[in-house]
Amino acid sequence: MEQVLKVGELAKRSGVSISALHFYENKGLIKSSRSNGNQRIYPRAVLRRVAIIKVAQQLGMSLNEIREAIAVLPMNKTASKSDWQQLSQFWHRQLEARIEKLTKLRDDLSSCIGCGCLSMEACALRNPEDELASSGSGALLLE
Repeated sequence: MEQVLKVGELAKRSGVSISALHFYENKGLIKSSRSNGNQRIYPRAVLRRVAIIKVAQQLGMSLNEIREAIAVLPMNKTASKSDWQQLSQFWHRQLEARIEKLTKLRDDLSSCIGCGCLSMEACALRNPEDELASSGSGALLLE
């Protein structure tokens, strides 16, 4: 029989609060089952999954990005070497794109310091290459 952890045990071993674990479960990042006493129980493999979630959050990834990335991993069993390679390749592409954007921001920022424009129409940082022109006027960036 596979070793399972109660929610409190998982919280203690992972360093993540019980409420955070419930939140992760609600967002589909982890999955529990129920014991005979109706307590949440998790397979031991969820420890690794929670660790990945925390590292990804520290890297600034959104929960949606994390969910998409860890979708290649089995939910409640130990991941294989192939699973880890898929995750690694996915994150490599994500991080390369993020590095490219940050590098461009860094390089463009130096030419913008002092102008103070941050104009929605003209600012190369806020509206590069006038990408928003075809979307109409008004507040368009609701991120």
